[in-house]
Amino acid sequence: MSRTAIDALLEIFTWVGIGAGIVVALIAVIAKLADGVWVASHLEIVEDDRGHTARWFSDAGLGEARLTDEQVAHLGGADAAEGWVRRGYTDRVRFTRRSPSVRFVAWLAVGLLSVGVLCAAASLVLLFVR
Repeated sequence: MSRTAIDALLEIFTWVGIGAGIVVALIAVIAKLADGVWVASHLEIVEDDRGHTARWFSDAGLGEARLTDEQVAHLGGADAAEGWVRRGYTDRVRFTRRSPSVRFVAWLAVGLLSVGVLCAAASLVLLFVR
């Protein structure tokens, strides 16, 4: 591969990595803000004829949320669990502190920015080596 081709590839990956990384980082910040505030809570799991329900007490009052099949499988038949409830809502529950989709977008931004910075550094090194 010729020198100009390597320089062009490094330049392209630098600008695309940094540019896309900044855009995706802004999307991650907006997604984090839209996700809201989640607080730890003790959940009681109740099973009835319609399925499994999680119940808890919070500053908004008594909370209750239907559990999905995936959440029920995560519990493994437990009658109580520690979970995360959305502040100000009485029908939102999850078992992870942070949203998996927000975490994915944030790590994607970190990866893109890393590629951009590494390619910029490699381009500068090649500039001074030649």
